Amino acid sequence: MTVVLVHGNPETPAVWDPLVAALGRDDVVRLAPPGFGAPVPDGFSATVDGYRDWLIAELERLDGPIDLVGHDWGGGHVINALLERPELVRSWASDILGAYEPEYVWHDLAQAWQTPGVGEEHIAGMLGGPVETKAARMEGFGIPTAVAAAMAAAQDETMQACVLTLYRDAAQPAMSRRGESLERLAARPGLGIVAIEDTFVGDEAMRRRAAARAGAQVAVLDGLGHWWMCQDPERGAAALSAFWAGLAG
Repeated sequence: MTVVLVHGNPETPAVWDPLVAALGRDDVVRLAPPGFGAPVPDGFSATVDGYRDWLIAELERLDGPIDLVGHDWGGGHVINALLERPELVRSWASDILGAYEPEYVWHDLAQAWQTPGVGEEHIAGMLGGPVETKAARMEGFGIPTAVAAAMAAAQDETMQACVLTLYRDAAQPAMSRRGESLERLAARPGLGIVAIEDTFVGDEAMRRRAAARAGAQVAVLDGLGHWWMCQDPERGAAALSAFWAGLAG
């Protein structure tokens, strides 16, 4: 069995460090999307479909069975890839299902990035400057010091450009249109991770509706927010492990 973790924005594989330690497994693979802790290959398009195709190609190279887990945009890449190729995995988990509901409205940060001029100025202020300043900003979100420092070191102009391209390509109705096919995800067992205090991915009701349409179970992480894997990695690991144990049974 192989557990595959895919992170999002503005992150690197380090965001998974606390969860990987809590899982206590030696079969975990972390995939870094181009521009987010990994180089951007020549000719790569940092669009929704570009990252979808990147993840499909990465999964094709791995030995299975694969239990795929995505956080933030990593969760979006997971959904988009499996809408096309569900047979690549044994199971999947995502914490961004609510973004595929028809009434989903992008959060304020995303709307700023999607606005020409405003987005360039905002993302430069957020992901530019000294590493120490960026690390302190990440710590302010509840991310552990060591993880925040590793993430900040990779927050460069390349990541900024990828953020702008990705979010502008994903402006509504792009996500809701993809969500029209969410039922395809039921081809493989799924888990909708619902961190109640996460304000970026739709409310609890939206996330539950999307999970139901995808034929997925729901794991509720009460009191946790967007970076649940850092806030309470033991609880996140327990939810995932219980899900996988149920599949084995």
